[in-house]
Amino acid sequence: MCAVPSSPWGGRRPGPGRRRHGDGGHGRGGRWRRAFTLTVLPNGVPIAMVLIVAFLSLLLLASTGAAQETTMVPVTIDGKTVRLEMRIYKPNDDVRAPTLVFNHGSTGRGTDPALFTRRIDAPDVAAFFLRRGWAVVMPARRGRGGSEGEYDEGFGFPRSAGYTCETATSVFGADRALTDIEVSMDAILAMPFVDRERVIMGGVSRGGILSVAYAGRRPQQLKGVINFVGGWLGTGCRTATYVNQWIFKRGSRYTAETIWLYADNDSFYPLSHSRENFTAFQGAGGRGSFYEFVVPDTNGHYLFTRPATWGSAVAAYLERLGLPSVERDRP
Repeated sequence: MCAVPSSPWGGRRPGPGRRRHGDGGHGRGGRWRRAFTLTVLPNGVPIAMVLIVAFLSLLLLASTGAAQETTMVPVTIDGKTVRLEMRIYKPNDDVRAPTLVFNHGSTGRGTDPALFTRRIDAPDVAAFFLRRGWAVVMPARRGRGGSEGEYDEGFGFPRSAGYTCETATSVFGADRALTDIEVSMDAILAMPFVDRERVIMGGVSRGGILSVAYAGRRPQQLKGVINFVGGWLGTGCRTATYVNQWIFKRGSRYTAETIWLYADNDSFYPLSHSRENFTAFQGAGGRGSFYEFVVPDTNGHYLFTRPATWGSAVAAYLERLGLPSVERDRP
């Protein structure tokens, strides 16, 4: 059985972190110590997590003066029309905004179909960008969230066994996901609030590695790429190094700088593994900066939920790209 990251949210939220090396910044935060009883839904998702995500989304809208909507967008894939769900955060300005397209990850081991339709959202990431005048679009790939179609990103046989470690099937799953991102991007770039000259892509876990790979496929569309703890197969798979580096190296055709954000205590991708992936990406001609952060006493795979930790590094990256990086005055 392979170990594959679960995202975009789940499990415990990480504690404070600091930068280990690189030219980014770090932040501080408090640590939750109070014990509590954890109640879960039938699919294993903690009820508290569902409530936290919903609360953060409401708080985000109130604090940024932003609008949020979820829309079903028709796209054509392999000659068939399917509707993909997209969560959209955007400023209330009547002008085109720089836009982050943020890609979600997988569902752990792929053995619980109830998780396939789980809400796709990353309110902490959205808040960081909204406060700097950005729009954020989070497309759900086929069969994920509220999107139509079959979710088929590297399952073994029988399908109930979850994701496979087998190389060809894993790469096929990544290719299928990249196709979904490509048709989503065509639709997103046509949205009236999107400044097509200022679009970046980011993602978490499988969404992170897909963002890097997609930049190599359609480099002209993107001003930058932000990879949060990206990878396709966790190191529980013997094929993880080969598969992950194969996919990452597809992004080496992208000539602008990318940024890779990782943390210690990642249950799927040890820092040593992720450093090797970055080295392989550079060796293939890719450009980027690799950051390591410390998130004590928690799973570093949820780094993306801690903007106080990675915010300074991302803001500096946006500034280097000539994109909005400073918080605007709040309403």
